[in-house]
Formats: sequence, C-alpha cells, structure tokens
Amino acid sequence: MKPIWIADDDPSIRFVLEKALAREELPTRSFDSPKAVLDALADGADEGPQVLVSDIRMPGGSGLELLEKVKCQHPALPVIIMTAYSDLDSAVAAFQGGAFEYLPKPFDLPKAVELIRRAVEESQREEVAQETLAAAPEILGQAPAMQDVFRAIGRLSQSHVTVLITGESGSGKELVARALHKHSPRAKGPFVAINTAAIPKDLLESELFGHERGAFTGAQTLRRGRFEQAEGGTLFLDEIGDMPFELQTRLLRVLSDGHYYRVGGHSAIKANVRVIAATHQNLEQRVKEGAFREDLYHRLNVIRLRLPPLRERREDIPLLARFFLQHSARQLEVEPKRLSDAALEVLSAFDFPGNVRQLENLCHWLTVMAPAQVIEVKDLPPEVLAALNERRQPSAAEPAASAPAPSALSVPSDAPATPQAPMPPAWALGGAVVPPASAAAGTPQAWEAALQAEAMALLAEGRHDVWDALIRRVETRLIQTALQATRGRRIEAAQRLGIGRNTITRKIQELGLE
Repeated sequence: MKPIWIADDDPSIRFVLEKALAREELPTRSFDSPKAVLDALADGADEGPQVLVSDIRMPGGSGLELLEKVKCQHPALPVIIMTAYSDLDSAVAAFQGGAFEYLPKPFDLPKAVELIRRAVEESQREEVAQETLAAAPEILGQAPAMQDVFRAIGRLSQSHVTVLITGESGSGKELVARALHKHSPRAKGPFVAINTAAIPKDLLESELFGHERGAFTGAQTLRRGRFEQAEGGTLFLDEIGDMPFELQTRLLRVLSDGHYYRVGGHSAIKANVRVIAATHQNLEQRVKEGAFREDLYHRLNVIRLRLPPLRERREDIPLLARFFLQHSARQLEVEPKRLSDAALEVLSAFDFPGNVRQLENLCHWLTVMAPAQVIEVKDLPPEVLAALNERRQPSAAEPAASAPAPSALSVPSDAPATPQAPMPPAWALGGAVVPPASAAAGTPQAWEAALQAEAMALLAEGRHDVWDALIRRVETRLIQTALQATRGRRIEAAQRLGIGRNTITRKIQELGLE
C-alpha cells in the first residue's frame, strides 16, 4: 500500500498523526510545506500518496492552493483538509475544489484515523476499478445485441444527456456507465457510483446530498454527498428503482433545476453533474403501482440503453469465460485453466440468471476448485450440473410419450381446476440457481453451494448488507412458494412453514408481496 502523506508546518501535528497511523499499520510520509509536497510529486521517485492530509494554512502557500494543483495531476486522489474552526468557510469552499473531507482542529484522534481509513478504502476501490478497466477492453462482446450497445455508446460520446440503463442484475450496467463516462466530455472528472438499494433508507439522503455539521445526532462534521464528490463528472445511480419515494422528489428537483441542499443546510448548491441511472426493474410497472414517480421516470428516461442478459448473447460466453479464467489466474498467481469443448458447450447452454457476474464468479470458482488444467463437464459447479440433468430428464421419459405423465405443475384430477401461477423449475438466488430437490437428486447440497456463491459475490462487491439482502430474498422465496403450494391460503402457508399467522402477514407487508 502507498503511504499517507501528511502536510503540516506544525511538527506536533505530524508526529501525532504519524504515531496513530503507525499503530494502524498505515505507512506515512510527512512534509512541512505545500512546496515540499509538489516537489515530491514532481520527482516521481515513489508511487505517490494513497491519501493526502493537508493543513489549510502553511508558510509558502495554502492547503487550498495545494489541493487545486494536486487535483490537476491526480484527480482521483482523496485529499483531507485540516482546518481550525475559524477557517470553516474556507474549508467548505475546499469542497468545490474536490476535497474528500475536512478535519477540524483540534481533532479527536480516533475520529481522524477513522476518516483517513475511509479515504484509504475509497482510494483503493478506485484503484481496483481503474486496474480492471485498464486490464481489458471496457466491455467484451461480439454478439449483435452487444454491438447495438457499443454503437449507442459511440453515439452518446459527446453528449451530457441523462441516460437510463436497464438490464438484469449482473449484466454489466456499471461497465456501460463507466464507458459512457470515459468517452464523454466529462472524462477528466470523477466517476462516482452509488447503489441506492444497498444503503439504508435513513442514511441514503445524507449519502447522496451530504449533511451540515449538527444536522442530526452524530453529524459532528460537515460531510460531502455523492453529488458534490461527482462535481464536474458523472454520478451513477445503480438500482434507481429501489430509491425511497420521498427521496425521489429531491432527486427530481436536482435534475430539474440543477440545485440541491445538504441535509440541515439552507444554502443551495449548484450541481454540475451528469446523472446515469440503472435498474433491473420495470420502471413503467413501478410507476403504475405508485412506487416510482412518473415525472422522475420521464426525467431519467431521456435516452434508454437496454443491456441484454447473457442468455441472449450465448456466443459471447466462450470469449468471456476465457477472459475470466485468465483474470482469476493472474489474481491467484497460477497457470490459467481452460475449458474442454464439452464443458464449454454445457456452459453455453446454461441460462446464467446472474448473467456476466455469475459467469465471472463461476470462473473464479473453477480456478480454485477444478483439479486439472483442463476443466471437464464433471468439474463444473453443482448448479450447472443440476441444470444439465434437468434438461436431460425429458429424454428419459420419451418412451411414454403416447401417455405423458402429469408434470409437477399439473392439477390433480380430484382437485379443482383453479388457475395457479407456475412454479419455475429452479428458483434464482441473485447470481446462482438453486434447483429443486428433484432436479438435484445427485447433488443434495447444490442450493447450499449456490447460496455460498451468491454470498461470496455480494461480499466481493464490498456490500455491508449481505445478511439482510440474502435473508430478505430467502424469506420472499419461502413465502411465495408456500402460498403457491396452498393456493394463496395464508394461514395454511404459515402452518406449513412453521411460523405464526401474524408473522406471515407482517412479512408479506414488509417484503411487498401483497
């Protein structure tokens, strides 16, 4: 890891921060003036800083001037400005120059370390994203459906217009958003992404718009929101369909007049940000249900890009699989494995409900778990083999085709012919498929492996709500399945699930299953 650079003419401040960060095993390098920092950057003898922490007032120049010059050379570098309370107005002005955060003096040391660690994490996330983009073409694909996407990105390359990207989870919507940013006039500005579904509702407003010091309990410092962090660049709002209804009004106001307020603030801030939104949901249906504002929908839906699911571009699976196997091998520092023709054929026929993300996770799993350099069909993960077995089952029953056996969806002859929603042959858990017991007879733990794969994928995204996200989805599937089995009779469904009548009623409301 690169060092944290500390710029302050007060040796006691440098000493205290150096010792505190050393205890956290974070390397440091100190400077006593802005000129020394700029000279070190120009020298290029080392990799540069992971984070820069600078005082606002120093001999020979100010921290704000240093911020401006550093941001010209390293726009993605998080810069924390230290300031006395008397300099608060100057510190707030620093945010217009792209400061990550400010640290008021005298500061609480644990809070200062926590802030620096947060900046380090942000810097490392950006580095990983940049490395990923640099290591490969922005988006891989030769299928006609993907060529349409590439042409659309090209046509939008000189535009500032708002774009709505639709597509299933894991299909690569953020990659398209990054490509739109990279080829736009705002390419030199920041690209800031936020998943609106991954942040608790009561924190999302502050995360988007920032808050003033003292705006609510625990708001001890002024915080810049994602709109301010994306100033001059692009803000990517992922899973916009899950944004709380009351926040949609605030977002609409920003898109309409270009101004917003921090939480607890009274001064309007002008937003110079291009908004790109994405969702896997049907926003038109959400509008009809009253869960999404129609006026916001029309504001976002200026240009729409539909990203095809992987099952609509199966010819790209071999190309993507080779790339992901090589990428995983580089990460693990091993020889890349390759798929046999038979294994590649099975993968190409798999539906991949988790799309490209699921294929990437699957290739990483194969790099670790496959016993030989050539991956055979038997080495593929349980969910793929279960789907293969399921496809083969009808052929085994062909001799009895003249009198077909009733399917699992058939209504028994002594049962009323009540319309019933069809149960899918396998239920999707995000990036993995969990087959029913009948389809996974040879792999009794297939659903557990699929659950583990999905949990690993969410953890790899850096999310902090993995428990809640998976439990919510499991509860949804359990209740939906029980209601289908009991034809909508809640009390019977609750009894068969082993939960109380009040519990299932409350869960149906909480999960939006009315």
